[in-house]
Amino acid sequence: MDTRALKNPYHDYDGNPASTQTLFDSEGKLTPSFAQRLSSKVSELLAVMENGLKSADPRDCTAYTGWAGIALLYLHLHSVFKEASFLQRALDYVTRSLKHLTRRHDVTFLCGDTGPLAVAAVVYSRLQRAQEAEDCISRLLRYQQAVLNRSGGLPDELLYGRVGFLSSLVFLNQQLGPDRVPLHCIQQVSEAVLVSGQQLSRKLRLQNQSPLMYEWYQEQYVGAAHGLAGIYYFLLQPGFVSTEEQVLQLVQPSVEHVCRLRFPSGNYPPCIGDDRDQLVHWCHGAPGVVYMLLQAYKVLGNPRYLEEALQCGEVVWRWGLLKKGYGLCHGAAGNAYTFLGLYRLTQDPKHLYRACMFADWCMNYGHRGCRTPDTPFSLFEGMAGTIYFLADILQPMKARFPAFEV
Repeated sequence: MDTRALKNPYHDYDGNPASTQTLFDSEGKLTPSFAQRLSSKVSELLAVMENGLKSADPRDCTAYTGWAGIALLYLHLHSVFKEASFLQRALDYVTRSLKHLTRRHDVTFLCGDTGPLAVAAVVYSRLQRAQEAEDCISRLLRYQQAVLNRSGGLPDELLYGRVGFLSSLVFLNQQLGPDRVPLHCIQQVSEAVLVSGQQLSRKLRLQNQSPLMYEWYQEQYVGAAHGLAGIYYFLLQPGFVSTEEQVLQLVQPSVEHVCRLRFPSGNYPPCIGDDRDQLVHWCHGAPGVVYMLLQAYKVLGNPRYLEEALQCGEVVWRWGLLKKGYGLCHGAAGNAYTFLGLYRLTQDPKHLYRACMFADWCMNYGHRGCRTPDTPFSLFEGMAGTIYFLADILQPMKARFPAFEV
């Protein structure tokens, strides 16, 4: 991990309120000076991003690296700053995205067509264009049949599989109301994910170790983006799996199997059978597994899950400032959401302090010697994701890892 991370230059939280008084008060509200710093950096980076997007791929519709991701950023900025111009920018970018949906008709929020449709539905709804919003939702829901088809070869993970479609349904309910997509639609997708996981577990004769198992390109990935932790995080959401018995008999022992994969450092492997303790990313490693652990603690009540989630925080604090950069998927901004998740649950100011330190790091964008990502201004690889995080931390109790956290 030391070869992939830059040395953390910050002093850790020492329990002394004086160490946080320039950042936030005793209730976790950011100080005006720190909030102004964040807001100013958001404005500065937005101008750089807009200029950089002039050379972006005009045909990339996706939320992960394309126009839907930029639209999602502006939608978020509108919710934080209440500026009408941000909503108009969101409309501009999502309109561009809808013109270039994938010819493959991919089903996921981040890398497929349902993300642009979901973002467009919310943008239209915010603009009081109800019929256009309904049209987008109807188009999105037409993908459900393909998602439920168990013979179509669709994987189950977040970036390209069934859980990625599920995240689109969740996004609509988060933004437009908890019943906008009926619960039975969500449960149907969850049931398909359960059946798929049981089938592979039986095929690999792993039922006694993990009643559910999932693969992507013949690898049993562990993390949030392609792997087990991301899938189990969604299956642990209240009501997504239709019966408590299924949660206890299928999901919980499968979560335990992931826990047994933990390295002595507190980190997790990218896939089962890989003993290299190197990756501390949201997509692979502790920064993505932490969400499964926190949700398992909330649903199942075992304090060990919280203890292991807290250990994820220690891993991220030590090795989370990555040479790869400042982004969401594999960068410092995405890793910082680990601390925000821990803070929301525990209210321990240590975690908010650590998130603020990672924000300080990100505010020195481009001056840390980090690599330039393939799509340097995109939401999940580049600058747009960092901007999203810097705006999100202005409201720490509301902050959620975009397109993932429920």
